[in-house]
Amino acid sequence: MKKIAYLSLLFLGFSVYTFGQFNLGNAVKGVTKNVDSLKGNKGGGAGLSKEDIANGLKEALKVGSNNAGGNASKVDGFFKDSLIKIPFPPDAQKVQKTAVDMGQQKQVDDFVLSLNRAAEQAAVKAAPIFLDAITSMTIDDGLTILQGANDAATQYMKNKTSQQLHDVFLPIVKTAIESVNVTKYWTPLITSYNSVPFVKKLNPDLNEYVTQQALKGLFVLLAQEELKIRKNPAARVSDILKKVFGSLDK
Repeated sequence: MKKIAYLSLLFLGFSVYTFGQFNLGNAVKGVTKNVDSLKGNKGGGAGLSKEDIANGLKEALKVGSNNAGGNASKVDGFFKDSLIKIPFPPDAQKVQKTAVDMGQQKQVDDFVLSLNRAAEQAAVKAAPIFLDAITSMTIDDGLTILQGANDAATQYMKNKTSQQLHDVFLPIVKTAIESVNVTKYWTPLITSYNSVPFVKKLNPDLNEYVTQQALKGLFVLLAQEELKIRKNPAARVSDILKKVFGSLDK
């Protein structure tokens, strides 16, 4: 009897051990499967397909670029935004100082305003160029951007569109400079400066300067919009944005 009881206990103990090992093995397999699933999504979070991620990034860039372009192209979009306001050309600071010393502060202010007005007019043309770059985004681009820094989408757009934007902006800036009378304010300032004895004559390319500053400001605004979507749930204005970027909050 004692032998039978001993064997029964031994069998029971083995059964409990085996059952425990079986459950533990299933648990480990489950965790491993989930981890592999997350790795397969490459940063998207559970329940996201690669197509979801690509579509979410395209939507984010559409929203961000529309907002950035809209803000930049409105009246005072550049002029009253301290982050992107175009200052007096750095390589002509001596012109500015000389003009102010000669009592021409108003002329300096009017000139700076006219530079910003030219950039605001050029920014209107950014939307179709951005849209073309967004449309051509691949799934791999989307995965890389989602896993990247807070301005990864902005940097993608900068790499894809800078040259095209420059080529489109430059003639627009040239026309805008004429329409807002930049030269009307600039010519007296530079003429006064260059008339000072022994100074090095200056005449910076205002068209190129405003174009470069307009592009710089546009990408600053786009980076702000991207950060909002990444960090602020209220900025995710569509279901796909909520799905993709909400996964990053977990």
